[in-house]
Amino acid sequence: MLTVNVICVGKLKEKFYLAAVEEYSKRLSRSCKLNLLELPEERLPENPSDAQIEAALRKEFQLIQSKLPKGGVVIAMCIEGKTLSSEALAKKFNDWAVGGASQLTFLIGSSFGLHPEAKALADFKLSMSPMTFPHHLARVMLLEQIYRAFQINEGSRYHK
Repeated sequence: MLTVNVICVGKLKEKFYLAAVEEYSKRLSRSCKLNLLELPEERLPENPSDAQIEAALRKEFQLIQSKLPKGGVVIAMCIEGKTLSSEALAKKFNDWAVGGASQLTFLIGSSFGLHPEAKALADFKLSMSPMTFPHHLARVMLLEQIYRAFQINEGSRYHK
């Protein structure tokens, strides 16, 4: 069974996001071993400078790096990543599994994104859209797409 790790910077507080994450986690438990890891977001002032943002992203990256599992495929969620249809993402999952990957690790940054070094260490950069979404919503959207990819690959009627 494939292991899917989702490393997120920032804590979910809103009940509706928590409920959605819980639902997709439950659904995914039939298709993979899902590990969700929330890391603390660095605190920044109201109007941070570029240098303050860079320092915060670097600290977040160092924490991400310390928690990265060994082996497998690392996917950075970032706006400059490749956009894929749900079917193409499902095919990527298959390709990675056939290529020997036993785990996939998705990285979701804080509200300022991921440090460039986090993106550089990724095997693949994935974007959900050129639009900007709250990073908490991105977590829910990613889990839904991971679930959808498994359903497509299993031939389920979920994906219409």
